[in-house]
Amino acid sequence: MATQHTKTILITGASDGIGAASARQLAERGHRVLVAGRSREKTEAVARETGATPFIADFGSLADVRRLAHEVKQHLATSDSRGTGLDVLANNAGGIFGTRQRTEDGYEKTFQVNHLAPFLLTHELMDDLIRARGSVINTSSIANTLFGRIDLDDLANDKKYSANKAYGDAKLANILFTRGLHERFHDDGVSSVAFHPGTVATNFASDTTSLMRFLYRTPLKRFFLITTEKGGDNLTFFADGTPGKTWLPGMYYDEKSLSTSVNAQVHDEALVAGLWDRSAEMVGVG
Repeated sequence: MATQHTKTILITGASDGIGAASARQLAERGHRVLVAGRSREKTEAVARETGATPFIADFGSLADVRRLAHEVKQHLATSDSRGTGLDVLANNAGGIFGTRQRTEDGYEKTFQVNHLAPFLLTHELMDDLIRARGSVINTSSIANTLFGRIDLDDLANDKKYSANKAYGDAKLANILFTRGLHERFHDDGVSSVAFHPGTVATNFASDTTSLMRFLYRTPLKRFFLITTEKGGDNLTFFADGTPGKTWLPGMYYDEKSLSTSVNAQVHDEALVAGLWDRSAEMVGVG
């Protein structure tokens, strides 16, 4: 059943998992959905199923992120005669990796894929978001509280790397980025939110050294994990909802409820500003 207001919604990490599930749900509600993923085969399959427009990009390459943004902007300019822009950017792509890796850009892979890439993509699409008075939805994780502790002088975790620490830091960065977006762009009409989608029954962490992989592999996972459709519904809740009514801008949610347990660093104003400045410098934006 279509909603009253049809939105243009870009979901990254939409080739499978909760991104694909949300794309299906949002398309069923009558929204105009754009899906981005690393796997061409999987992303185009989701597009065929949902009627969405597919885009292919690898967030391990900042050049790929810039190309994605350019292609999305071109698509918006040529396919929407109203020129209303982008209503929702769902920064959902991410992941945890095993051994420590550097991207072609020279950055630690977990930090780039989960934080720097969506930071850059959001910056590149900001004019379209402002035009639509749009929303930026950042998929975070409870790992921000369990493992996150950001040191601005060691964003690559060179001092003591672990897959969990790198992932926790990146998911904490998603929330700090949300706060930074709220402070800088809320007066321009852009709303932002971060959320933990729930611990979803996917192949997450299966090819890593993280101890989290055992939770996803154990037969007991059916007692601890939620379905992909349920996780996707949590993303859909924010994408389909109305900022200020359905959810509060600038905040962090645990599934669909305001989180009562969040990393203490989220409230560090200097860290919010410092991470923004470091990130902007790393991806080369003003």
